[in-house]
Amino acid sequence: MTRHMRQITRRGFVTAAGALAALGMAGEAAAAPAHGRRRSCPEEFRGMWVATVANRDWPSRPGLTAARQRAELLAYLDRAVDRRLNTVILQVRPTADALWPSPYEPWSAYLTGVQGRHPGWDPLGTAVTEAHARGLELHAWFNPYRVAGHTDPGRLAANHPARKHPEWVLPYGGKLYYNPGLPEVRAFVQDAMLDAVARYPVDAVHWDDYFYPYPVAGEDFGDDAAYRRYGGGFRDKAAWRRHNIDLLVRETAARIKRIDPGIRFGISPFGVWRNSSTDPLGSATRAGVETYDDLHADTRKWVRQGWIDYVIPQLYWNIGFGAADYAKLVPWWAGVARGTGVDLFIGEALYKAGDPAQPAPWQDPAELSRHLTLARRYPEVRGHCFFAAKEVVTDRIGAMARVVTDHYPTRVRPPR
Repeated sequence: MTRHMRQITRRGFVTAAGALAALGMAGEAAAAPAHGRRRSCPEEFRGMWVATVANRDWPSRPGLTAARQRAELLAYLDRAVDRRLNTVILQVRPTADALWPSPYEPWSAYLTGVQGRHPGWDPLGTAVTEAHARGLELHAWFNPYRVAGHTDPGRLAANHPARKHPEWVLPYGGKLYYNPGLPEVRAFVQDAMLDAVARYPVDAVHWDDYFYPYPVAGEDFGDDAAYRRYGGGFRDKAAWRRHNIDLLVRETAARIKRIDPGIRFGISPFGVWRNSSTDPLGSATRAGVETYDDLHADTRKWVRQGWIDYVIPQLYWNIGFGAADYAKLVPWWAGVARGTGVDLFIGEALYKAGDPAQPAPWQDPAELSRHLTLARRYPEVRGHCFFAAKEVVTDRIGAMARVVTDHYPTRVRPPR
């Protein structure tokens, strides 16, 4: 597909009046909401993540027929419309694999149960087409460095790049990862991800919170050899690691715009950059993980430098939570985004609502609705995204229904 054709396809959706008017949304943003409800914005991000890793959301299990997989996917898209959402973030590269016919990596085992086996259809191509037909944006969600949820390369498909290049791979915490410190790895993962962007009119490239892996007590991520080879000039390994991730972000951003300037680039990091006790620029939190120090991801810098188009910090804590209070993190992130031109959306932990293992606030169906009410005080916050699709459907205690009733009286367009 040429760039011109891709832009027509995407803009035929985005500028719609097209899809929106067909779904009865034209002019709805001006409608007066019921007393006490949030007034609809002309544009607001309302998204949900659809996780495929370990068959978390979709497909419900590996090995379903192509027809059953397709039906489950379309049911999620239909539910997004019912909930007056406008964006679906679909995980299409969960573990160095693919949910499209990639020349770089094998078909995902989460489709057929066997890595590399053709599922009999094109999940990503179908998702893009069907999402756009429903007036939804489709953001393609990739994980850059995770290779497998185990440490045995022999369990990977015979043609897997990690088997062809064992020097690229490191075991850590019971999983396999590509080594972010190797330039050839950085180039390869970009090629693998951007193949999907070149093939399909996706609306955005999306990454989550996984860069260097989350720390595992008593284990060392074994990148000493790469550091000795490439780390000259850095004050320590941590600074070198952050530089590696900075390069990945900057290079990917530039390559996306070369493919199509209309494609957005968004990241949903862990919600705490640094605690204020570590750095005066940090948030008033006491989180046990700090993205800057533990994942070597300088998420604040990416926003302040304008390297990305949107950020969705995962603020997966209740209002008043001692170590990481939602009510303190929203204004902190609003301050980070202020004046940058980077859109701020807030990641919401719908999965915690009604979970008996969670603290008392999560047993209240109104907790999430209060989140949106609080966030409305900050003009930098332009929407919310809910984790995840399974809970959007099951809605254990009605928390999502309460959000829709209180805040989503009509459908609206996502920000552009």
